[in-house]
Amino acid sequence: MSTLRIVYFGTPEFALPPLQALAANPAFDVALVVTQGARGLSPIEQAANELALPTYKPESLRDAAAREPLIAAKADVFVVAAFGLILGRRTLEIPALGSVNLHPSLLPKYRGASPIMAAIESGDASTGVSLMVVDAGIDSGPVISQVVVVVYDNDTAESLSLRLAQVGAEQAVRDIPRWAQGALTATTQADSGVSLSRTLTKADGWIDWRLPAETIERHIRAMWPWPRAWTTVDDSTIQVHSARVLEESPELGPGEVAIERRRIIVGCGNGALELVTVEPAGRRAMTAVAYLNGRRMPLRSLGQSGEPAPQPPLIVPG
Repeated sequence: MSTLRIVYFGTPEFALPPLQALAANPAFDVALVVTQGARGLSPIEQAANELALPTYKPESLRDAAAREPLIAAKADVFVVAAFGLILGRRTLEIPALGSVNLHPSLLPKYRGASPIMAAIESGDASTGVSLMVVDAGIDSGPVISQVVVVVYDNDTAESLSLRLAQVGAEQAVRDIPRWAQGALTATTQADSGVSLSRTLTKADGWIDWRLPAETIERHIRAMWPWPRAWTTVDDSTIQVHSARVLEESPELGPGEVAIERRRIIVGCGNGALELVTVEPAGRRAMTAVAYLNGRRMPLRSLGQSGEPAPQPPLIVPG
């Protein structure tokens, strides 16, 4: 088959490696890069500029005029990776061969906006990348290929996202031409095991010290780099960037603090955590020791006030 002419849709860092891989491969001609983001350059827009690729930044694609640049690109395939808008039926009808999406989960698990955070929060031993045909639903289209990726015990959403993005880049270069040629057939997703992850808010970072220590430690990693795990101390907020579960700990109630050998130990619903790196409001990130050295008052508890309104579950059955 001749070179595939594509329009690439993406916005955050996750979308960078696939764009760079497709642009560098002679099997693809990137005719246009479509991105989101109202303030400044998105990571994808900046990369497209560096690659001398034309960009388009629509507020929406709902009206015919907004879709004109997509039609003018005369694409064989639309390739989507964390774009930020759902593509409607009229948009999906534009490319000659169809549209494909790189989704960072093993579909049908964790459809939706936050699959990487959901995998860490849930304590999954593995996740992956699904290359799928885009339909009018939310990540519900037929799957072309999947690659499994191990979730490490120290993975944050950031570190896992970087590995998944690299896997997705290799997968896109390898499997999109095979699908376009008919060598790979997309398979309808299973009806069982479907789940949906929603968009995160700042309130999702709140640490509920009533939960088990292992659950909170995963939560801290899942919330990095955004919205970041946070709690309250005195009359202010403090972010918790990293923590470790203690095998042995003093008897502490949820949120109760003990200082042992200059370590901050916080009681949880079951077990305790040692805080490793924190960031008080209005200050830079620092070790727990540095934080203690800078405090004038004893540290006795965390999270006793300031709890946000309850949030919907991050993961729900689809």
